[in-house]
Order: sequence, then structure tokens, then C-alpha cells
Amino acid sequence: MTFSGLNLTTPLRNAIADLGFERPTPIQEQSFNVISAGKDVVGIAQTGTGKTFAYALPILKTLPFSTQDNPRVLVLVPTRELVVQVVEEFEKMAKYTNVRILGVYGGTNINTQKQAIAEGLDILVATPGRLYDLALTYVLQLKSIQKLVIDEVDVMLDLGFRHQLLNIFHLLPERRQNIMFSATMTKDVDQLINSFFINPERISIAVSGTPLENISQERYNVPNFYTKVNLLNQLLSDKETYNKVLIFVAYKRMADRLFEQMEESFYGESCVIHSNKTQNYRLRSISQFEAGENRILIATDVMARGLDIDNISHVINFDTPEYPENYMHRIGRTGRAEKQGHAIVFSTEAEQEHIETIEGLMQMKITITELPKTVEISTELIEEERPQRKEHYNPTKRKSDEDAGSAFHEKKDKNKKENLGGSYKFKIAKKYKKPKTRGDKNYNRRNRKK
Repeated sequence: MTFSGLNLTTPLRNAIADLGFERPTPIQEQSFNVISAGKDVVGIAQTGTGKTFAYALPILKTLPFSTQDNPRVLVLVPTRELVVQVVEEFEKMAKYTNVRILGVYGGTNINTQKQAIAEGLDILVATPGRLYDLALTYVLQLKSIQKLVIDEVDVMLDLGFRHQLLNIFHLLPERRQNIMFSATMTKDVDQLINSFFINPERISIAVSGTPLENISQERYNVPNFYTKVNLLNQLLSDKETYNKVLIFVAYKRMADRLFEQMEESFYGESCVIHSNKTQNYRLRSISQFEAGENRILIATDVMARGLDIDNISHVINFDTPEYPENYMHRIGRTGRAEKQGHAIVFSTEAEQEHIETIEGLMQMKITITELPKTVEISTELIEEERPQRKEHYNPTKRKSDEDAGSAFHEKKDKNKKENLGGSYKFKIAKKYKKPKTRGDKNYNRRNRKK
């Protein structure tokens, strides 16, 4: 089927023609009529199959022109970067319409966002935290919301947004259309659906955890951090093959540590994003990576979740993720829009258990590639890799003051003073005849006579 078979409006057809799209992806094709009919929808499809357009197209088609100020469509996403991306996708599709679209997220001036909301809008894309802050100020009215879209809901629950989501649901009208899209389905997500969705239509293009067939996968068994760095340096030295590489690490400190290593080997070719970086720094890093100014982007799971960056040649899992769903989202950054992608994972002996869990979810084995002989095996360990010594029993540790040695001494008298707490101020007031009322002159005069 082509887009002409979806019964789109002329403005939407023109916008799609400008983008050069010819055929909808399976998730776009199967969800279009269901969402257009106003039913609750739960869509499961692999990352990189066009889920944003899958809900954006039918929403824009069925959204009539209006001059009212309050938003009618709410899209919730977990990260600031994803807000920016979804707004851009909506704006591409709404190019020839009068639909007003706004994105709000934390880390920026809330007063500027209040002013933008006051000017009126139709579609609001937001992170849960900032949306709830705005809703509490009464500048943002959610009583007109007709459609709620939750994108990457599993990430929101992982980030601890559950209570904020529940609070937001209570602020929304009960009669609304609920739409949710994700690449993976978890028990927490299923529980949320059962609580707030009304007989949702489930559209599953693939079983949750099924990788795209156009992404080839391989893994290396690597003993430690510095050996991983040596292997990474050798792979990335082939700049023609590894021309746009997204590297995932487990946490923020590891991202900064690896970034320093990459700057030593490939100065000026890498950039990094994680939640401790400022919003402008993060957006600039993504922009430079997209434009090809930097060919290496180092990121944590949360920061890169849902980002749609074209033509990523390789995704390298520098650390094996603990949760298999994160692995699925990671490798989905490459091979997007039916292009060929390549995913590599480095795993230490301690991470082998995670590999087994990932392979169990995918129901397939990841091909093992032998470590090249030219890669130096390092014996140096970082702090996290060194054996942790736990003190189970220390016979020299005294249990009471009776066992004190010669170095023990009693407290000095000045350090033995009683902590008088709140009563202290009353004793001082009585001692120095403090007035009960600052302006009571008669009281002060009486005390002076005494």
C-alpha cells in the first residue's frame, strides 16, 4: 500500500511528498484507521519502524481547525531530546496546516514556556515532570485534551515517573482517546494499560523483543575496560567503515571516562551526552553528530532512547546492558527506515549473564567474534573492576569503651555540655530580661526598675 491509500488530506499528502516517502511501514499502515476511528490503541513494533509518524498522521488528519487556546492533543515522552524530535516530526507533517505545536521540558525557563502556552496551541509534547509543574500553575489547562499519546512509556516507568503519570491522568478528562507505542512490553506497562485504557486495540507488528532482520549482530568477549578501549580504538581506526558510530555505556561517569579516552585517540571526532550535561550541550552534541561534524557519539541509555538519527553505521555496546529491553532499544538506533545496520556488544565475564538474558528475549544467539591478536590485553583495572574487600570480622575492633587502648581519652569538659534544645532560648530570655513584645515600652520600663 502507498500513502495515497490511507485517505489522507491534501496538506498531509503534500507534506509526505516533500519528505520523499512512498509507502507506509507496517505499523503506520495498521494503526492509521484504528487511531482515526478514535479507539484506544497499544502499538508494539521494533525501534526504527516509524512509530512517531504512526500516531502523528491519523492525529493530524482528524484534528479540525480551532482557535481555542487550550491544547487538544497531549504527547508524553521521557526525555528532553525526544520532545525536540517529536515536535520536529509533527512540524514536518503539519507543514501545510495551521496546527500549533509546542514542546515543553525541564532544564529551561518555565516562564518562557508559560508565555508560549498562553498564546494558544493545539498539540503539546512534554516530559511528565515539566508538564505537571505547568499544570499546577493553572497556566496550562488540560480540560480540553481529546487524545493522549504515551511514547516510550516503559522508559518513563524506569525513570520513576509512575506517580507523575498517575497524577497527570487524574487531571485529564475521563473521555479521551489513549494511544501508546513502544518497542517492548513489560509487566508495569501492561498494568498501566489495564488501569487506564478502555478495551484497547493491540497492534503488534513483532513480538516484544524481536530485533529487526536488517541489523547484523556480533559480540566480543573482552576482559576489562582498558582492553575494551584498545579494541574500540582498533575498530574505529577504520574511519570509512565506522563513519557514524553510536556508543552506549552503562552510566554517566563511564561516559565521561570513555570520552576522555576517545579524545586521546581521535581528537575532535567524538561527543558525549548524559543527564549531567546542560541542555544546550546535549542538543549541540546531537546536532553535530547528525550533521557529521563528529562521527562518534557516546551516550547513556536514557539520553539516546527514542532518538531518530539517520545513517548510523554502527551501534557499539561498550557495556552489556543489564536489562534486555535496553539492548533492543540500543541496537534499534541503527538500521532505521529499512536500511542495513550493524550492532556490536563488548562483554566481560561478569556480563555474560546479561548476554544470556538478551539472547533469551530475542530467541537467538549473538555471533561471537574472536578478539583480534593485534588488540593489546590490558591488566590494568578501573575502580569498579577491582575486587571489593568486605570486612566480615575484625578482632582488633573494640566493642566498647572498656576495651579502649592507650590512645583513647575522655571528652573535654566543654564538649560534655548538655544539649538544651528548644528550651535554651527561654532560659536566655529569662536571664537577660528579654521583652515579651518588641514595642511594649511599659514592660521594658518595669524591668529596669527591678
